[in-house]
Amino acid sequence: MDKPRLSIADLADIVWRKSSHSGSGGGDCLEVADGVPGVVGVRDSKDSTGPALCFSPDEWRVFLKRVKAGDFD
Repeated sequence: MDKPRLSIADLADIVWRKSSHSGSGGGDCLEVADGVPGVVGVRDSKDSTGPALCFSPDEWRVFLKRVKAGDFD
């Protein structure tokens, strides 16, 4: 099954939320958009017009599981 192809323009009007795990100093800020069916968007909050990564919900769940497990520490 092919993944949906989205551009940053497709994500322009959706609501982004800042990760609760982003640093409070403003340097490590990640925003997530999970209101698009079949896609979880991720971007750097310091560059809201820059590129966004798009994951399937399953890919996002696996990523979060690995982050919580400390696989990227």
